Amino acid sequence: MINLVLFGPPGAGKGTQADVLSKDYHLIHISTGDILREEIAASTPIGLAVKDIICKGELVPDNMVIELIRERIDKNPEANGFLFDGFPRTVPQADALDKLLVQFGRRVSAMLSLEVEVEELISRLLNRGTTSGRSDDADRAVIENRIHVYNEKTQPLIQYYKEAGKYHAINGMGGIDDITHRLKNCIDQLI
Repeated sequence: MINLVLFGPPGAGKGTQADVLSKDYHLIHISTGDILREEIAASTPIGLAVKDIICKGELVPDNMVIELIRERIDKNPEANGFLFDGFPRTVPQADALDKLLVQFGRRVSAMLSLEVEVEELISRLLNRGTTSGRSDDADRAVIENRIHVYNEKTQPLIQYYKEAGKYHAINGMGGIDDITHRLKNCIDQLI
């Protein structure tokens, strides 16, 4: 059983890589971004509450995100493992995830951090904004704010996972297949 945190700034390719890795390693892919977009589309109470927050490129409050994660883990008790994509985003969320996983007899095995240059991130997101219809990917100012929020609030997770001996930097530049190969090499060494 392996539980992975796929980490990186907006546009690093976490969703693309998570789709491949979750299939290849038979993991349940938990994407907080996808879950929140589903909640918004369904106009659930959480979806309505977080819509404006997401449109500004800000982080959704921890208690809301953690409850959504708990529900996904609880629905999959027989899972071979989980691949967390876009979560945790803050040190308090990482601590909450550790405590939550203990309740299910699990732990985070590793954090795989996709390292990508800023201009490449902006380019990828603007390109995705033209094809996906995601409003948070169509505006350079919102994208730059998302990257700023990531640098300010999310990057401290690197130190958290380094101290736990679970941090693995992965070069996120280049073609999708090349990045997948690098990630799989790392995972294969862990299992």
